[in-house]
Amino acid sequence: MEQGAARERATGKPYPPFGDAARAPRDLPRAREEAVRVPEQARGEHPSGEPGVPGSRIVQRHSVRDQILQALRTALVSGELVPGEVYSGPALGERFGVSATPVREAMQRLAVEGAVEVVPNRGFRVTERTPRELAELAEVRALIEVPVMLRLARTVPAVRWAGLRPLAEATGAAAARGDRAHYAETDRAFHRAVLALAGNAQLLAVADDLHRRSQWPLISAPVLRHGELVADAAEHTALLDALIAQDLPVVESLVREHFAGSEY
Repeated sequence: MEQGAARERATGKPYPPFGDAARAPRDLPRAREEAVRVPEQARGEHPSGEPGVPGSRIVQRHSVRDQILQALRTALVSGELVPGEVYSGPALGERFGVSATPVREAMQRLAVEGAVEVVPNRGFRVTERTPRELAELAEVRALIEVPVMLRLARTVPAVRWAGLRPLAEATGAAAARGDRAHYAETDRAFHRAVLALAGNAQLLAVADDLHRRSQWPLISAPVLRHGELVADAAEHTALLDALIAQDLPVVESLVREHFAGSEY
């Protein structure tokens, strides 16, 4: 990103933004953090759609931060934010057409999630996971999720498992399209829905945090080819089938293999 800024100074031409930043409104007032106006098209709304007040509407600061956070997450899983690279709040804010403040707030959230780390006086470095770190995350996830799923397999009726099939199908569809950002979201949604049946909010929070930490380098890694993504998604459907059949050995085998496949 610093190289991009240098390129702008040298050539006088704007450096092209990445991902959602390319579609972000370029005229967001940088001094009005508490209430900025976002054009309808920038919110994904068709101007000739449902009736309403034409023009723009007020979006509160936290909404801007959340939009930037989602755009940064998409850039992370798509590989547009490169592991090991340092990005500054002002430079990213320039790409999104906002001040550095909501970008820094979003980056602080990503730092809590382990996706980036703070580099004093420079910005944020995208986390690089070593093979050992990925293996450790997979081991901890297995220690948590395998016994929970085995317990759920004994107690949850088949109709409840069948209700999760659309989530598994959504994951498979995202994998088939090669949409890694959407795959990451649907993958987490499926695992959250399964673990939610345990009725333990703390378990859900811990498992989701571990899942997200293991995803950032995995989804953007070149080694995870399209076919491997499709195969990984197919394991969700196979797991549902085993849970419906209460086939405990297959459930355990599938979950352990699913996490082992995350060790790239």
